[in-house]
Amino acid sequence: MQIRSYLELMKLRIGFLIALSAMAGYAAVATKVDGTKLAILFVAMLLGSSGSAVFNQFYDRDLDRLMPRTAQRPLAAGTLDAGRALWFAGALLLTGCVIAVLAFNWVVAIHLFLGAFVYGIVYTVWLKRLHWTNIIIGGAAGSFAVLAGAAVVDSTQWLLPSLMAITLFLWTPSHFWSLAILIKDDYAKAGVPMLPVVMGDAVCAKWIFANTIALVISALLPNVFGQLGILYAVVSTAFGARFLWLNWKLVRDPSRELAKRNFLFSMQYLAGVFLAVVIDKHVSLSMFGL
Repeated sequence: MQIRSYLELMKLRIGFLIALSAMAGYAAVATKVDGTKLAILFVAMLLGSSGSAVFNQFYDRDLDRLMPRTAQRPLAAGTLDAGRALWFAGALLLTGCVIAVLAFNWVVAIHLFLGAFVYGIVYTVWLKRLHWTNIIIGGAAGSFAVLAGAAVVDSTQWLLPSLMAITLFLWTPSHFWSLAILIKDDYAKAGVPMLPVVMGDAVCAKWIFANTIALVISALLPNVFGQLGILYAVVSTAFGARFLWLNWKLVRDPSRELAKRNFLFSMQYLAGVFLAVVIDKHVSLSMFGL
């Protein structure tokens, strides 16, 4: 039971997404993919992300008690000691950083730490309870994962990883605001000023659409700067067009059903775009007759 509670604190699904983003950053600049390095990178990023997730639940345990969706989380429900959870958070983050330093270099570890700091301190402590723009700035947390992955290979190859980091930064509000519409009542009960709580679902849908326009444009910047080829451009454009269409439908009908469809597709969008980066860099177009 205790092990299961600690695993729940780690928010492993988010950790997997962060770790996969770091792996995409690695593959974007590597001339040859090393499976061992990828595995170690995955573990280090997962641990670092999990550390910040545990801290998030430690700090927000008072809010979690007010929301039905989170009331049964271990710290909110009191099934785990808060002090032990805080030590656990620090141990996870420290272990991830130590692995990054020993297996790779300080630059990887610094990016890992900065991602955890932005999520744990900038977003959770400073912004979440203050203003609806919290998730915009907090979105930088995931961007550091891409930069960490690229730094495993060469920290001086910054252009493509930075463009990918911008895409991930802009992806976060479109992804999270769709979810926020679904769980708006919970945030309202806890007094958390998320965008749909403060401005309503209709305004939130318009912000999602505007943000996704910027997101889709940003995803094409690697082509503008000559970093990727036609395969990436086609895939990125196709996924972007689908995402914008779903956003537009949400603008016209800001319902929970369409918010859920946008939320679920946002994850497919990011996976598709980052997978296209990997394929474009490591798969010859001749295989496709192009």
